[in-house]
Amino acid sequence: MRLLSYEIGAETSIAALTPKAMEARQPGAGEILVRVEASSLNFHDLLVVTGVIPTAPGRIPLSDGVGIVEATGPGADRFAVGDRVMGTFFPDWTRGAAYNEGVARMRGDHVDGFAASYVTMEESGFTRSPASLDPVSAATLPCAGLTAWRALFVEGAVRPGETVLVQGSGGVSIFALQFAKAAGARVIATSGSPDKVDRLLALGADAVVDRMDPEWSRAVRSHCDGGVDHLIEVAGGDLSQSLQSLRVGGRLCLVGVLSRKPIQIAPIHLIHANRRVGGITVGSRDHQEAMIAAVEQNGIAPVVDSVVPLVELAGAFERFAAQQHFGKIAITCT
Repeated sequence: MRLLSYEIGAETSIAALTPKAMEARQPGAGEILVRVEASSLNFHDLLVVTGVIPTAPGRIPLSDGVGIVEATGPGADRFAVGDRVMGTFFPDWTRGAAYNEGVARMRGDHVDGFAASYVTMEESGFTRSPASLDPVSAATLPCAGLTAWRALFVEGAVRPGETVLVQGSGGVSIFALQFAKAAGARVIATSGSPDKVDRLLALGADAVVDRMDPEWSRAVRSHCDGGVDHLIEVAGGDLSQSLQSLRVGGRLCLVGVLSRKPIQIAPIHLIHANRRVGGITVGSRDHQEAMIAAVEQNGIAPVVDSVVPLVELAGAFERFAAQQHFGKIAITCT
């Protein structure tokens, strides 16, 4: 069984992604062989491919992956041949709170990811794929979808009637908008692109404010009484406007650093107003299973910007890096 994969070379850049053909490895004890149907791009993948996050030469990138089980190894009994499965971002974090060993390995970073037509991996690092979604849509969930879901419902405990602020139109932000609306929350979105405002409103945003306004927190507060309850922070850098958008006792969940700038926090914005700041990275296998149930129960339909074949992976990364997308860029692998 021949597989095609893309590997990161000694030179780390999008252009240096290298195709490689080889025989798929048969599964060993506790492993499954998966025919990868689809993957999708995340900011973490871009950082790995461009060398911002170092990895070993020959690493196969992409943390997201959905596919069909083709074979099972000795002792692998969680799935049967023919099952559609979804990989987890952290193959070793199955349940409970985050711990050192559980988050030590990430797909497409410390261990190989899903930029391949076949993968052989431990079955413990997979869940079932949502029955309500096709494989391309499902493949957008493991990193961005789970990050948004955990930020809102595990760390934030969002309740109906509360207000959530999301930033921009990337994968995490759009999933957060969709999950929050499904939970009965109000959603305010920020955007620096006028052409994306109507699309955010069509997805259910109750208001959209101009991120290019240096005092955009004022516009946020004008749409709610005293500030938002929850803010999903994807930009990083100077958090002053984000913190001033929160109500007294509000919570900021830091899930990304798209600005690539050092985090800046003025203590007065936290202390006097009793605001809280916390950071997360994706979630556990149990979290993923709970998110999948929420997707199925609420009819969540991921927003897919474009679908690109694996052989055009470099071009997909170029589009992603240029921030031309709205939602997720998906990759078909077979």
